Amino acid sequence: MNKKKIFNDPVYGFITVPTDLIFDIIDHPYFQRLRRIKQLGLTEMVYPGALHTRFHHALGAMHLMNTALNTLRSKNNEISDKEFEASLIAILLHDIGHGPFSHALETAIFKNVHHEHLSLHIMHLLNEQFGGKLSLAIDIFTDKYHRKFFHQLVSSQLDVDRLDYLNRDSFYTGVYEGKIGADRIIKMLDVANDKLVVEEKGVYSIENFLVSRRLMYWQVYLHKTVISAENMVLRVVQRARELVQQDVEVPCSPCLKFFLTTDLTMQDFQQDSSILERFVSLDDHDIWGGIKMWASHSDKILSYLANSILSRKLFKVVIANKPIDQELQLGISELVQTHFKIADEDVKYLMIAGKIGNNAYDVEGQTIDMLTKSGYVIDVAEASDLPNIRALSNKVEKYYVCYPKEVAH
Repeated sequence: MNKKKIFNDPVYGFITVPTDLIFDIIDHPYFQRLRRIKQLGLTEMVYPGALHTRFHHALGAMHLMNTALNTLRSKNNEISDKEFEASLIAILLHDIGHGPFSHALETAIFKNVHHEHLSLHIMHLLNEQFGGKLSLAIDIFTDKYHRKFFHQLVSSQLDVDRLDYLNRDSFYTGVYEGKIGADRIIKMLDVANDKLVVEEKGVYSIENFLVSRRLMYWQVYLHKTVISAENMVLRVVQRARELVQQDVEVPCSPCLKFFLTTDLTMQDFQQDSSILERFVSLDDHDIWGGIKMWASHSDKILSYLANSILSRKLFKVVIANKPIDQELQLGISELVQTHFKIADEDVKYLMIAGKIGNNAYDVEGQTIDMLTKSGYVIDVAEASDLPNIRALSNKVEKYYVCYPKEVAH
């Protein structure tokens, strides 16, 4: 069978599958599941075009990794074929542990089980199935490989993951201000002292990348209507979990029922392989199927939330630059309790408070390093004429409360 396939990607054009092993990984059911998980959760409630999947994103990130490695090779950085393939596999599988609706439901389906840990767990299982051929990819993914720049390409403040999702998310949402010059940034990459660096002439492309990232966070990822929709889905699943654990009959797929019934930890996944088999058959469709069935449930909180999500009757959101006044929260709680005639402990499902934050560049984290013409390596924030980047490193936090519009009048 010819495994040198190509995908026609709307963002980059043709993406080639470079090796037989990578084709077999893409063909694996664990990876194919990503076709059924949307990249941006419920962002489609605001941007109707945001229907792309984790599958799209993983292939796009692999394509950019391929371009980046070829660029580094062209600048006399030695990269073996094994390192090349392992880097492609590491980025291809970096999101394989995502559950339904990506980040939105991470805390509702498990307790303290992060998608990064699940990704690594799935990579180890695939490594067994592929006879140890993923070992180097796992070392790069976990930053155990001695040549550190490979891991930086997979996970850092300027990795191909970010380059793809900013490009792809701006394309599918239509928020073109978020588009970055990924090609130019990749052409400016090099390696110095085993670390990834950007040539000095690429500094404005990095500034544009950071500005775009900040803009995409406020305009797309942390858009107030997206916050409302994702919190509502989070609460409807939490309510279903609470009812299931009280032995109330809540119809849903067997896999979802299993995860709602039990509070699983990462240790459970490691000790019982059947749990992962259930997880890899779980996707967005399980949640939507559940929500459609819950719309007619006798529990009024569950049915209200389910109906509201289905008909896009989303909660009102108030966003402020400082913590929401306690008295205001108390007032909203009382209105919610009176209007819906629910118990005090159930108000948390219909009035949700929290905070969101964003800094485009984390100066405390792994820096983005520039290689100057004279051969010095400096942090991009220190690049002399770019006060913007220092400003972008300030963390901005906002506070929100959301609640049903019925009580807002």
